[in-house]
Amino acid sequence: MHRSVIETVLGAVVLIVAAMFLYFITYSSGFRSVDGYEVRAKFNRVNGLALGSDVRLSGIKIGSVVATKLDTKTYLAEIDMRIDRSVKLPTDTTAKITSDSLLSSNYVSLEPGADEKLIGDGGEIVATQDPVNLMDLIGRYIFGSAGGAKDGQKDKSPQGQSQPSSGQ
Repeated sequence: MHRSVIETVLGAVVLIVAAMFLYFITYSSGFRSVDGYEVRAKFNRVNGLALGSDVRLSGIKIGSVVATKLDTKTYLAEIDMRIDRSVKLPTDTTAKITSDSLLSSNYVSLEPGADEKLIGDGGEIVATQDPVNLMDLIGRYIFGSAGGAKDGQKDKSPQGQSQPSSGQ
């Protein structure tokens, strides 16, 4: 009987520690719902963007991504963002998907315009910029520069005039 009491107390301590750890992770990650208004934006692709991703203005978190879906008519990716009510965005605001570094997750960066009209609840950001695909950039650099060096070379004739290479 004495052994089962110790096991029960030890199990309760483990559960309390696990609950405290879960609370600490949730609190420190900043994954809290933002009380605000909803704004939509459409992108060609939203690679690396997930539910709960940050929405930032001047590097400061002002909201989060609350939904992603595909518009079946235009085949564009739609994201719904919840923006803090204290932040009022002009209608000519630009949204782009970016990241802090190569290994960090993507977030939505907003750049406000100068229009006096403001985006209301359920409004849309029209000007968007897709995320940069790192693999495409590397492929363009590797294959673009290798092909360009061969095709773009010119031979110098003894008279100092440039002539296209014969390719043989």
